[in-house]
Amino acid sequence: MGTRGALYHHFADKRALFLAVFERVEEDLLASAGGADTTGDALTLLRGGLLGFLNASLTPEVQRILLIDGPAVLGWQQWRATEKRYGLGAIRALLERAVAEGSLSAQPLDALAHILLAAVDEAALFIASADDPPAAREQAVTAVERLLTGLTTGS
Repeated sequence: MGTRGALYHHFADKRALFLAVFERVEEDLLASAGGADTTGDALTLLRGGLLGFLNASLTPEVQRILLIDGPAVLGWQQWRATEKRYGLGAIRALLERAVAEGSLSAQPLDALAHILLAAVDEAALFIASADDPPAAREQAVTAVERLLTGLTTGS
């Protein structure tokens, strides 16, 4: 886009432009974290997606756009509504599929999806703000792996 006029021809304001960028990053992240892959068992796909998000949290665009600026620019309600369509929605769908496959016992899936999303969001913030992000990523991956393993031990 060459001019401000051309920009505002496509977007009502800066917030609308940011939302478009935010959603594009979410779509790219979902695709790169395994969201486009529907083969394999649901818990393996869930693990791959959550760990893919932690890998992506090393990148500046994910750190800045999704984790820091997203809630501030969009406001908490719109940020959560957008997150629900992407991260939370994907997690919830995979949990439901895992129950249907028999690899996860029946339980309150909405609560579990929110808890898993909160865990990886906090892990991503931990990575993004660490003095040594790659080391923090390794610690976060270990913690998330243990959390996911705990889901199936009592199934």
